[in-house]
Amino acid sequence: MPNKFEKIFTSKPAILIKEYLLITLFSIPYAIVVNHILVPHAIVGGGLTGFCEIIYFASHRVIPIWASSATINLLLLIAAYLVVSKQYVLRTLYGVFWLTIWLKVIPVLEVPVITDPFMAVVLGGIFNGTALGLVFLNNGSTGGTDIVAMIVNKYQHLPMGRVLLICDIVAISCGYFLPEVRSLEKVLFGLCYTFISSTAVDWIMNRMRQSVQFFIFSKHYKQIADALMHEVHRGVTYLSAEGGYSGEEYKVITTIARQHDSAKIFRIVRDIDPNAFVSQSQVRGVFGQGFDRLKDTR
Repeated sequence: MPNKFEKIFTSKPAILIKEYLLITLFSIPYAIVVNHILVPHAIVGGGLTGFCEIIYFASHRVIPIWASSATINLLLLIAAYLVVSKQYVLRTLYGVFWLTIWLKVIPVLEVPVITDPFMAVVLGGIFNGTALGLVFLNNGSTGGTDIVAMIVNKYQHLPMGRVLLICDIVAISCGYFLPEVRSLEKVLFGLCYTFISSTAVDWIMNRMRQSVQFFIFSKHYKQIADALMHEVHRGVTYLSAEGGYSGEEYKVITTIARQHDSAKIFRIVRDIDPNAFVSQSQVRGVFGQGFDRLKDTR
C-alpha cells in the first residue's frame, strides 16, 4: 500500500503542478536556441518559429518573433479548440504564453553564441529537440506546428518528430527566398537542424516511455508474483498453460513494467527460482494505471 507521501506526490493536483512547472522550464531552451543560435546565423529552423523568422527578416527586423508567434498561435488555438480537447487547448495556451515571454525576455544576439554554423545547428537541434520532447511528455505544447503534430499523433499514432519534420521542410524552403537566407548552405543547415531536433524528440519520447513485457514460467509463480507486486509495484496476470510435450498444466505470469525495472525483475525471479524460464520483449503505447494516460479522442 502506498504511504501518505506517495499519495500526496501522486495525486492529480500534484501531477498537474509538476507538469505545468516542467512545461514552463522546458520552453526556455526553445527560446534560447531561436534567439541565440538560429536568428544570429540567419538560419530558418522550421515550423511556426521558422515562419516567424521569415516575417522578422522580411520586415527588416521590425516585427519581433515573439509578437508574430503569439498572434499566429492564438489563431491556431482557436482552430484547435474545435478539434482537440479543451484541456489540451488550455495546456497549449499555457505553453504558448511562456514561450512568448521567453522569446521576448531573452535578447536576440547579433553575434551567435556558437560561431561555427554546423556545430550551432547540431547542438541547437539536440538542445531544442530534447526540451520539446520533455514538453510533450508532460502533456504540453509550445504551439505552432506542435498543434498539428499532436492532432495527427492523437488519431494516427505517428511519431510526432516525423510530423514536425514534414511541416518544418515547408518553412525552411520558404526561407530560401529571403535575401538574408538565400543560400543553399543555410537551407541545408536548416534541414540538418530540423532533422536533429525531430530525431531528439522521438528519442526522448520513446526512451522515457519504453516499456517491457515479461512472460515468466515457474513452479513458484505465486512467490514471484507476490514479490513483483510488492517490490516492483506492478500488477501481474496469471495465464493458464499446458506443456506441449509433458501435458502438464501450470500458470504463466505476465506483467508489463518500465525498462528500468527489468534488472530488478530478473533479480527477483533468479533469487526465487533460478530454473525459471523468462521471456522479455519491448512494447510501445502502454496506457493505463501506472503508465501513460489513455488518449482522449473526443
